[in-house]
Amino acid sequence: MEERPVRIRDIAEELGLSTATVSNVLHGKTGKVSDETVRRVQAALEERQYIPSMAGLLLAQNDSRIIGVVVNDHEKYEGRTLEDVYVSAALNSLSTGIEALGRFMMVKKTRDPDSIIRFASMWNMEGLVLMGFCDGDYAYLRSHMRIPFVMYDGYCRETEGICNITSDHYDGGYQVGRHFRLLGHRRALCVADNRVCVDKERFEGFLAGFRPGAGELLEVPMKREARERFLAERLETLRGYTAVFAVSDQYALELLRFFQSRGIRVPEDVSVAGFDDTPMCALACPSLTSVRQDMDIRAETALSKLMALKKREPAGNGMVLPVTLVVRESTAPPRRPD
Repeated sequence: MEERPVRIRDIAEELGLSTATVSNVLHGKTGKVSDETVRRVQAALEERQYIPSMAGLLLAQNDSRIIGVVVNDHEKYEGRTLEDVYVSAALNSLSTGIEALGRFMMVKKTRDPDSIIRFASMWNMEGLVLMGFCDGDYAYLRSHMRIPFVMYDGYCRETEGICNITSDHYDGGYQVGRHFRLLGHRRALCVADNRVCVDKERFEGFLAGFRPGAGELLEVPMKREARERFLAERLETLRGYTAVFAVSDQYALELLRFFQSRGIRVPEDVSVAGFDDTPMCALACPSLTSVRQDMDIRAETALSKLMALKKREPAGNGMVLPVTLVVRESTAPPRRPD
């Protein structure tokens, strides 16, 4: 027969104490408990090899030391949100930063702001880092949740009381456009799945860096299979460009494969650049030119702002972090006339 686990109630009955007293000693709340009682309880816990529930310990404390990271489970990820290269890289940097603070990280993916509120409350969290949400969601959370949070990789106009840690999307696009212009390209295309928020800023920067009015935007479907069909149907149109800027590395890497499968050489026939500089960029063949966001600095900044909010210290409304174009093999001067 399997032996029943030892319970707090068993320890209390054995020592002639209340379960509340034993629980207080277990959770370090010994201010009103005598030293002798603390010694007796600790000895009994050790002797009986009592193993407490980690969740119970954390929830019993006023400070759970848990920081939640919530990722928008957007339809574009097609149910594989945490497998996305950018998302996984961001989570890796946040995990390192949270561990350095002596905290625990809990991750959730959702599209529902109300589920974020329940998630944070259920685990008595110190704070939240939110990835990929937009204005309306943040405003709703600010008015319905007492737990401090910061935005990481989302879009929100400057709003009092909402701390947004973002990258300079406009300048990243500008650097790509300028790079194409200086290489001598005259016809360039920007590929995105929408014309708003972050992608809009990247496209506008691209236009300014390339030639105002000279670059064009191709809006592709969010679903992968539909996107592949869409590109195949426009193959001849795509052949008319010598440079393509995709607003994410995922789309840029897809374009590399698409062009190569159609006999279009990169960069000999068309230059390709992405945005984010995820680890796959250096491993692609040819390696991908991309706009680097420093994930570690972004995570460190977001967490420092979150800790300031927790202490009710001024944290400002956010910060725009610089980006850098990393030039690799996928971009070169055009070898055919525009």
